Amino acid sequence: MLRILGRSNSINVRKVLWTCHEIGLDYEREDWGRGVRPVADPEFLALNPFSMIPALVDGEVTLSESNAICRYLAAKHGRHDLLPADPAARAQIERWMDWQAADLNPAWSYAFHALSRNSPDHRDPARIADSVAAWKKQMAVLESQLGEGWARGDAFTLADIVLGVSVQRWLLTPFDKPALPKTEAYFERLRRRPAYQAHGGEGVA
Repeated sequence: MLRILGRSNSINVRKVLWTCHEIGLDYEREDWGRGVRPVADPEFLALNPFSMIPALVDGEVTLSESNAICRYLAAKHGRHDLLPADPAARAQIERWMDWQAADLNPAWSYAFHALSRNSPDHRDPARIADSVAAWKKQMAVLESQLGEGWARGDAFTLADIVLGVSVQRWLLTPFDKPALPKTEAYFERLRRRPAYQAHGGEGVA
């Protein structure tokens, strides 16, 4: 049985659970991470030396990093609708996934922990303002690229899963936001998918 290690309210675990649902995979999920079992535990570190959730165990395969796990699952199960086999088409999906991890997520990190988590370690007003400004800038990029379908046109892909959980975090974090009508319409389309309803974390940023 596929094992997924990580608490279900984690944004990165939710990506993997959503992907499993879209593919139709059975799995066992184990609670690890903040508030449950510490990722510094040697049992977890043996599977993921980066000490971050989620971790995946699939037979003899162990894997970490949520976007990599999503790619692995889609490729293993031949879901070329989610991750195309053609290199050029696949790269178009992966660039959105990489942008989400490398540009969008770092932009919101400080502001999210300050404004949604009320973290005592994230109280610097200047850094909050800088993070909010960076977050708005990145979300404006997404807004400019969206049409009336999915991130890559008419086909729902892995890009929409990783972008979907990030858009949800944007909408739920309390601060003054610009109107992004295409992004908001996109999120409403995502919310109608059964896999999002099961694992998107409605109401949980």
